[in-house]
Amino acid sequence: MAAQLNLSGPRNSDLSSLTDQSVSSRTSNRVAEKERRKNEAEDPSVLALKYFSDVEAGTPVIGNDDVERNLVLVEKVAYRNGLSPEAISIMLEFAMSLRMGHSLCPRVLKCLIPVTVVPQEAVVRAVAWLGVDKIPVSTQVLFIKWVLTVFDMIDAKDQLRAIYGFIFSFVSEENLCPFICHLLYLLTTKQIVRVFRVRKLLELQSKLGRQPFLLNLLSLYKVFCPELVTLSIPSRSKSVFKNHNMPWKSALITVQKRNGSQVASSISLASASKDRTKRRKRKHHHLELPVLSSVVNKEPQTETSRRLVPLVQIQSVAELLENMDHIELPAQMGSLLGSSLALQYLDCVQDESALLRLNFWLGYALHEELLFCGDGGASQNSEESLQFLDKLLSTQHFLQEGFSSSEAFLYKFLNVWDGSLLRPQILGLLSNIPVVPSSQIGRLLFEPLMQLFFTSSVFFKCGLIECLNNMLLKWLTWHSVYALEDDLDISLNSHTSINMTLSGFKDSVMELVDFVGRLASIGLQLEGCHSLLLSFILDFYTMVCDMFLKYGLPLVVMPPSGVFYPALFATDPVSVDRLAFIMYRYKVNLTSAKSQEKLTEQAFHISRQTFREFNYYTVYMVNCLWNSKMFQPGTGVQLGEELLLKSNVPQYWTSFDLIHHPAFMSYAVDFHQKCWIGKKDMDLDSIKHQKPWSWYLQYLFSQGYDGLKLFVQSNIRAGQGDGQQGDGQGDRQQGDSQPT
Repeated sequence: MAAQLNLSGPRNSDLSSLTDQSVSSRTSNRVAEKERRKNEAEDPSVLALKYFSDVEAGTPVIGNDDVERNLVLVEKVAYRNGLSPEAISIMLEFAMSLRMGHSLCPRVLKCLIPVTVVPQEAVVRAVAWLGVDKIPVSTQVLFIKWVLTVFDMIDAKDQLRAIYGFIFSFVSEENLCPFICHLLYLLTTKQIVRVFRVRKLLELQSKLGRQPFLLNLLSLYKVFCPELVTLSIPSRSKSVFKNHNMPWKSALITVQKRNGSQVASSISLASASKDRTKRRKRKHHHLELPVLSSVVNKEPQTETSRRLVPLVQIQSVAELLENMDHIELPAQMGSLLGSSLALQYLDCVQDESALLRLNFWLGYALHEELLFCGDGGASQNSEESLQFLDKLLSTQHFLQEGFSSSEAFLYKFLNVWDGSLLRPQILGLLSNIPVVPSSQIGRLLFEPLMQLFFTSSVFFKCGLIECLNNMLLKWLTWHSVYALEDDLDISLNSHTSINMTLSGFKDSVMELVDFVGRLASIGLQLEGCHSLLLSFILDFYTMVCDMFLKYGLPLVVMPPSGVFYPALFATDPVSVDRLAFIMYRYKVNLTSAKSQEKLTEQAFHISRQTFREFNYYTVYMVNCLWNSKMFQPGTGVQLGEELLLKSNVPQYWTSFDLIHHPAFMSYAVDFHQKCWIGKKDMDLDSIKHQKPWSWYLQYLFSQGYDGLKLFVQSNIRAGQGDGQQGDGQGDRQQGDSQPT
């Protein structure tokens, strides 16, 4: 029975206790509410907001001390701590409704600094006021700029997208068109793209010309519905809208710092502070990547939105694969750079709209923080820029391609770069630039790089040659992977619709190789054939010589004489060995191309000039290293007989053979000492006898000079050169050095 009583209800003592707690709770709530109302009554800012909420239409401004006093209070709170969502709604409604005329409207709009989020309902009501012809155009423009500034802080976007057509109607207003296009760009989804809107934009383009804001919106329409937009949009057109956040930027950043909040706003990407005592410099305190977070909204949960999984909730690759078709992108695309899983998603899905958003964010950050830094303010605080560019580089390496926004940034930045600021990062980004048409590559790349190359240290020269080497490697790798076997039209990259013919690609590669050849020739003269610079140059031509066989590109380009001779006459054996290997690979590639030209009708044609250059270099190397015919008539480099005699060099024709060459003389001396032990007089010419010569070659090749070995084996006939050289101008002959 006791158990049954306990189950049926509480005892009397328990009921008394619950009643006391309920009364106490109600009493405390009434006290708290009374205290809150008292505080609000005493808070001047609350009274100021109440004034603007209740003020009647037609109230005069001139001579009205109340409006000035209350507006100053609101501005003070806004610029110090920011305005709450309720305050934003009240002040925005007051400004756009023109209750007290239009004179106060710009002033009110400039103080709308949100502390957290902006209510969507307030923005929608304000947009509706644009339909009233009473608002001046300048005020309308200022309002749209404010919406663009706080766009990522608006708590939802569903109602704004619902009035997309109403907003679109303002594109006909010439003064509003650039800003309306920007807002439409941010609101556009695939379902919104319609034929009549495309036609309207094309009509405006025919009237206003190919304006960037129209092209940007059309490019997004084309991504979603390519069948509706037949217009050819240049892949390298400017893809970044202008920034319109200057009236609010510094105030927003100050409020966010003071409140310690990280609001998902594009404003937090950059800050501009002016030093009153110095020249204008930008402080790089806002290049840190945004935190990966879900879209900040309060949109009604539909059946589709319930199935969406925020990317921030994905913790593993397995979860990513399971939800690949239901991923919700973050509020700020810049946060993708800081997440490996997000990059996996971006690489797998190839979402064009996501890439457009990411490029927009990235272009803004790079231009604001690095390109527009005036007199080099980045050097004052480069740690943040360094980390940002390192993260961007790692992202590009992961995706195996660069971003169009970083490419556009580099083309501008190279014209103002001093060659030292963030050098490794800038050169790394430069090496990721995709194939540039030959008609533009000189103006965009070669001209600024040439000025930097000839006015910088040898270490910068080495870094630039390495950068161009990596650039060529990426171009050739891209060609070998993506080029179509049955079609000469090959896509530039996976995210552009423009094509480049094989002939155009070859022209670009030819321009790049020729440019490096010019830099290398003059750079070696300026730096006195510096061995480190020569090493980087030979790295470049080690790849160039194998373009046909290794990368499938029907192109053979010989190195210029300004590279060939410094490498052949280098004082270190490694450079001579590498040159020998390069010439060996040239012969293999040319021989293969020649044989294919005979077998197939579609093989590319190699010019006779290329064969002549190769044969000349090969014959000269054989005469110099093997036949001891240096400075002889018909051997290329010739000096007057009188000048050679004045040099007092005995047997000058042997000065650069494999025994007397400055790079190999130490090996010849060592070999002589080991072969003729105890002999006091050193006669290096004794090595040229048949057996010592064969032993010397084996000894030389055993030192790891495989390039020299391959060159000798491929260009010296078997049985030739094993005999004596009677008069020092021996009769060793080059073998089949011509692939023809």
